[in-house]
Amino acid sequence: MSEAFIAHLRDLASGFGALSARSMFGGHGIYHDGLMIALIADEAVYLKVDAQTAPRFRAAGCEPFVYTRQRKPIELSFWSVPESAMDSPQDMKPWLTLAYQAALRKANAAPPKKAKAKKAVAKKAAAKKAPRRKPAAQD
Repeated sequence: MSEAFIAHLRDLASGFGALSARSMFGGHGIYHDGLMIALIADEAVYLKVDAQTAPRFRAAGCEPFVYTRQRKPIELSFWSVPESAMDSPQDMKPWLTLAYQAALRKANAAPPKKAKAKKAVAKKAAAKKAPRRKPAAQD
């Protein structure tokens, strides 16, 4: 993955806010405020969508990110960016905002993760003491 391409995306996000990138599956995940809002694969940017935002992406001629697993196509909730959005921060900002809103809705809709149960450490049983004998009564 080209670091120059990631730098270009960061430049396009200058009017939106700071982005961070993490390597994943031969591409990069792009994060804003701890939420994954974009995916970079094959030198293309795909933004997070949900049921509310997908129609806008579809209307702009964008396409979903699809990969093949066990000979079956898998469609993720990330769609390509309109070509015009790759020209300037002003053109990219509304699309990044839609992606961030979709990521927020998903994060807020997800049930809280359960803490992993800790394995109980078996306590050793205390050694049994012999019962005490009462002293013999003296007359």
